[in-house]
Amino acid sequence: MIQKPAFEAIAPSFGHSFLYQKFSERHENKNIGWHYHPELELVYINGGSGKRQIGSHVSYFRNGDLILIGSNLPHCGFTDKLTGNKSETLIQMKADFLGSDFFSIPEMKNIQKLFEVAKGGIAFSGKTKTKVGEKMEILEYQTDFQRLLSILNILNVLATSDEIKVLNGEGFSMETEVKDNDRINIVFNHVKTNFKEDISLGEIADLVSMTVPSFCRYFKKITNKTFTQFVNEYRLVHASKLLAEQPISITQVCYDSGFNNFSHFNKSFKAFTGQNPSEYRNQLKTVLQ
Repeated sequence: MIQKPAFEAIAPSFGHSFLYQKFSERHENKNIGWHYHPELELVYINGGSGKRQIGSHVSYFRNGDLILIGSNLPHCGFTDKLTGNKSETLIQMKADFLGSDFFSIPEMKNIQKLFEVAKGGIAFSGKTKTKVGEKMEILEYQTDFQRLLSILNILNVLATSDEIKVLNGEGFSMETEVKDNDRINIVFNHVKTNFKEDISLGEIADLVSMTVPSFCRYFKKITNKTFTQFVNEYRLVHASKLLAEQPISITQVCYDSGFNNFSHFNKSFKAFTGQNPSEYRNQLKTVLQ
């Protein structure tokens, strides 16, 4: 069954120019498949660890996360029952939510630049993550007008921070038409569902009605990665998650992540993380003790 890409229509409630949501254990964020929307999205995950899947970037975060996702950049939900986070706070807004010229005024130059960089997805760390996370959680108790001022303040803190990592730094060009977004979402959703199996190029090219050579060129052009590289990275991030969260053998982690050759898994994992799987797991134990 083909998982259709989800275009998410985001409607702020009446009388609001942005959408603010807070999720917790009792009120879980169910939107976990690949999806995209014209709105920028700022996500704060308070504690916990899980997968970060934005554009063609996949990685594993520990001890919470703060991410800014640009307009129409495909991404997955970040939390589930196993993430172990306290809460997840989201702000979604269009780039012109304060009017078409507002961010063009001189005082907003930094924020305008931030929106541009966010096209590749940005993860914030250190003091920025802590400070902005606190500001985002306080929004719950503010009036609409206070929230608006707080959001501008938050954007300014992010725009002037140097604790940033651009996730699709090598370039993820989604500035093409929406049909490209639909096509890449079909591919991403198929990988998300079937990464433990062998995914042939023929099968994936068929899904998006392309020949194998034209699919390979298309995927490389949009993501700056080969399809095989993307699938392998996806498997390695899943392996990182299993090593951190599940008390199973490393051999089991290898096969549960879609690898069928243990030495190839070891070598790939070391190239991807700088450590072999047992070093990675041991380092986590020291961090957690």
